[in-house]
Amino acid sequence: MKHGIFVALIAVSAYATGPQIHVTKATGPITVDGNLSDPGWQGATRLDQWYETNPGDNLEPKVKSVGYLTYDDHFFYAGFEFTDPEPSKIRGPYNDRDHIGGNTDDYGGVILDTRNDGKTAILFLVNPRNIQYDAISDDTSGNEDNSPDFFWDSATKITPTGWTLEIRIPFSTLRYSGAAPDWGIMLYRNWPRDRRYQMFANKLPRGMNCFICNESKLTGLHDLPPAGHLVTAPYLNTQSVGEARDGLGSPITTRPLKNDIGADVKWTPSRDTAIDATINPDFSQIESDNAVISTNERFAIFFPERRPFFLEGSELFNTTIQAVYTRTITAPRYGLRSTGKFGQNAYTLLVAEDRGGGVVVLPSPLGSDFANQEFSSKVLVGRVRHDFGRSYASFLATDREIGGGAHNRVFGPDFQWKNDHHTITGQFLLSDSRTPNRPELAAEWNGQQLRSHASDLWYSFSSAKWDFFTEAKDFGDKFRADNGFIPQVGFKSNYAEMGRTIRPTTGFFNRVRFFAMSEYDSQQDGSQLYRLLSFGFGADGKMQSFNRLRYAYETVRAGDRLFQQHQLKFSDNLSLNNLISQIGWDGWIGQQVDFANLRLGRGASVNPFATIRPTNHLQLNFSGGVQWLKVRVDNSENRLFTSQVERLRATYTFNSRMFLRTILQNQRTNRDRSLYTFAVNQHGGSLASQLLFAYKLNWQTVMYLGFGDLRGVTPEEATFEPLNRSVFFKISYAFQH
Repeated sequence: MKHGIFVALIAVSAYATGPQIHVTKATGPITVDGNLSDPGWQGATRLDQWYETNPGDNLEPKVKSVGYLTYDDHFFYAGFEFTDPEPSKIRGPYNDRDHIGGNTDDYGGVILDTRNDGKTAILFLVNPRNIQYDAISDDTSGNEDNSPDFFWDSATKITPTGWTLEIRIPFSTLRYSGAAPDWGIMLYRNWPRDRRYQMFANKLPRGMNCFICNESKLTGLHDLPPAGHLVTAPYLNTQSVGEARDGLGSPITTRPLKNDIGADVKWTPSRDTAIDATINPDFSQIESDNAVISTNERFAIFFPERRPFFLEGSELFNTTIQAVYTRTITAPRYGLRSTGKFGQNAYTLLVAEDRGGGVVVLPSPLGSDFANQEFSSKVLVGRVRHDFGRSYASFLATDREIGGGAHNRVFGPDFQWKNDHHTITGQFLLSDSRTPNRPELAAEWNGQQLRSHASDLWYSFSSAKWDFFTEAKDFGDKFRADNGFIPQVGFKSNYAEMGRTIRPTTGFFNRVRFFAMSEYDSQQDGSQLYRLLSFGFGADGKMQSFNRLRYAYETVRAGDRLFQQHQLKFSDNLSLNNLISQIGWDGWIGQQVDFANLRLGRGASVNPFATIRPTNHLQLNFSGGVQWLKVRVDNSENRLFTSQVERLRATYTFNSRMFLRTILQNQRTNRDRSLYTFAVNQHGGSLASQLLFAYKLNWQTVMYLGFGDLRGVTPEEATFEPLNRSVFFKISYAFQH
């Protein structure tokens, strides 16, 4: 679970659902204002039996929670009374949507599996300041993805005895089958104090391999509204850009004002089907990707998708082999997509025209290269999945067609079989490619034919105390997935990991897991690529802390040589108080291969981060990193390079709809050129700054006004010189019919 909302629930599955919950229609009106005294709540279904699932094992909670459920002709309602013995300690700062944390915020809400498949559900969660968090939780992959956003309303009130929450979800937001469906449902509360306490209105058995499958079944819904809901969200984006036309350090020249218009459209022709269309979409990133240190990295780095058009049913793009990565569709001229379910089958189908302008990852056994995508292409991605119980079988096909006969086509089946404690998942793909005849862009782009395969098979076992995981991969040399994220091909890999978990009832830690892992990778001809032997432990404890420490002995191929390296890898974070709500670091120290010059060095990588909240409205996020490597040349050890990144993100949130944010991000690398075996720049890097004012009525009715500035580092003097500067204004409004 990437966001950490349910990070402590890593051992739950089986489709042994909780008790059935019967809901009745509201007997009166409900106003969403945080007050549960409206007539419509009087006959609502009341749920006052809750369980502490972390750190306790389905114990009586330390605080009282009550949930209420009802519905009317247009909306589903969930209400909550969260009692707190010390209301002054309630943690509920103002923030942007989706920015609440499991270890740092009080929050609660409802989790709905409206497709009733026991595999995927939507999280509707809110903190005491009415900051919303919505996400898709997917048992088939174990992911929690907060990129998708939904239309819904909420209101909260902090009271002398705790806080209250009301949630109203339009039926048009949800996908379900028929006018009287059964749903899966969970009610949830997060309560971080001396430890992180998690509470549900149903039990979560430990030692099982899924989360959503433990849901209760919701019955009693009837006469739900038909489909036909239409959302049209046109936008206007105005931007003034200035660039250093003659290179770094030359004067900034401002280009003419540029106006872009476009629209996103969503139509639900039936209750369980959505059709999305986009014309000249605005895919600008309102917040830049976090900087990472890429010096001495062999393979391409993954960044998550954040663009709205791609996010309906995004869990259907998640397969064992990441053959779909929608950020490869760099600049669509248009896009059309259908996502839905019929019977026990779920599907998604996407077509788009990409104007290009980005880069294509060129994989190999030893590292990734890149080529500029200086051409347009047409893209098709489709997947259909048949569910049976907790398991499924699926088929995926992707196609990218380029002018002149070049193409990349990938297709094949995948499956997952699951019971209470065992999971087997596999995928097999074939690729058929003809590269563009553009050797000036990439050596392998000479119009050649490339055909190959890729397979991935893994097995996992989990119980309350033991867990085991093993995985085998086989990627052919000529396998390509231009619509996916495949940074390495031409290898075979075997991995295994075993863990033992203990749960102390006293002391600082409430969960400790000891583990050992091994891996062996080879090229297709059998020559060794990589070997790993590693062991360590991870632990959760007081102050919402998580700690992980492991020793790794690795054999790594660089060029035609094998190097042995020893590293100590670490990751720690905790919450000190309301002011310093999170602080931590991760990284490694020890030996590391200098891949550029094919030799062994010594160094470290340390990446600290912190969240500071001086007030409930102001939040400061700091993240950074420093990495260095020393090498021995002529019996003398000297530093080859030092790479650093610092990012400060300061947000003042006026209320749940409006904020002012500034970001300052500094990246730089300093090299000792005398230690390189080829010519390199002594200095490199950039300094980026951004100021943004935002008003959000909902996730698609927004107004942004911002300023951005980017400066580059001169190779010799290491001074910052202007590269580009921009001022932009964006307005979008969602018309709902």
